[in-house]
Amino acid sequence: MNTYVTGAAIRDLREKRGITQNELAEQIGVSNKTISKWETARGLPDISLLQPLAAALGVSVIELMNGEPIVNRNLSANMLRSKLYICPICGNVIHGLGDAVVSCCGVTLPAAEAEEADEEHELTLEMVEDEWFVTVHHSMTKAHYISFLAFVTTDRFQMVKLYPEGEAQTRLQLRGGGMLYYYCNRHGLFKRKITRMK
Repeated sequence: MNTYVTGAAIRDLREKRGITQNELAEQIGVSNKTISKWETARGLPDISLLQPLAAALGVSVIELMNGEPIVNRNLSANMLRSKLYICPICGNVIHGLGDAVVSCCGVTLPAAEAEEADEEHELTLEMVEDEWFVTVHHSMTKAHYISFLAFVTTDRFQMVKLYPEGEAQTRLQLRGGGMLYYYCNRHGLFKRKITRMK
């Protein structure tokens, strides 16, 4: 992590929670003067207090350090509102049904922003038996490759991991309409809207 909790973040989160400095101090076992020092930037909480402080403020440690709680507004869990978080260090892909605080390899990950495909990242769909054969016309070298393909509908999430020096293709059950995502390790996340298929 390259940030640490700030006094302004503690004060804002405490006020949003509707608790006083005294109440917060009692919950984590420090004096109200200590809370006051933190909030006026005359001191910082010890690292051992971050977990209890975050719990008392009703946020995760990452949210506390960022100074802002994350609220998932996708309460109906519509899969089409999915968020993908992709670690630039290890390539880990985390799928969430809405906004979340996600960390991997010590890095807080933003939700990936998908772009419409350009000429270098075009794909084709071909019906094979009862599935669609998806091919991304892209090189698959160790340094530049498509990492995964995912098809998302309102109620399903299918993901296929691809590997360097393999093929940028797979078979997917593309039933109904949805969004097809695929990730280039150099150029980021791409998307293509898929209309209802029979």
